[in-house]
Amino acid sequence: MDTETTTEERTPLAYDEHGVARTPWAVTSSLLTNYYDTEWGLPIRDEVGLFERLSLESFQSGLSWAVVLKKRPAFREAFCHFDPDKVAEFGEAEVEHLLADASIIRNEPKIRATINNAKATIKLREDGGLADFIWSFQPAENIYPEVMEDIPKKSPESQAMSRELKKAGFKFVGPVTCFALMEAIGMVDTHLLGSHRRATSGVWPEETEKLHGSEAQRAN
Repeated sequence: MDTETTTEERTPLAYDEHGVARTPWAVTSSLLTNYYDTEWGLPIRDEVGLFERLSLESFQSGLSWAVVLKKRPAFREAFCHFDPDKVAEFGEAEVEHLLADASIIRNEPKIRATINNAKATIKLREDGGLADFIWSFQPAENIYPEVMEDIPKKSPESQAMSRELKKAGFKFVGPVTCFALMEAIGMVDTHLLGSHRRATSGVWPEETEKLHGSEAQRAN
């Protein structure tokens, strides 16, 4: 942590009217609050789920996640619920149709990258599949942010993931996008310390046990 960070630059937990603590971005809308409380940071280990998350994180690049989340139902419809086998078959007619679909983000390079990445996902099955590939980059240690400024934009593991995904033929998978994916699927726990969602993924059992132990002590 930068010891010279000013008070104004330190963004702590946000509390709702019931005193429930969340990471600040999760209280900016009911959509984001529900996503934070029910999905974000929970592990995803199946091919379709990971292909969807990777695709949506790629579309999010340069935009807010709220925009992507709002359009997620339309994305699922447009991309065959992110079935890699179906998306890999998309041709120019499907690309033109997607570019005319105002319900999604009509970014041609990202649309083409999603189709390309579906093909790369299928290819990865020869080496264990997308899930094994993605989770092989889980870091040896978790992180423990107290304020938003403690959370990095990328990590050595996300840089390595990005590099290897590109070698495997994937596009729009920079280290920042890969780190966002790692956060979303619980590979790293970037819930701020004190958030009611901290240590709930089960990915880091030592922290979960420590959290439950502290709760039991407070109850007694």
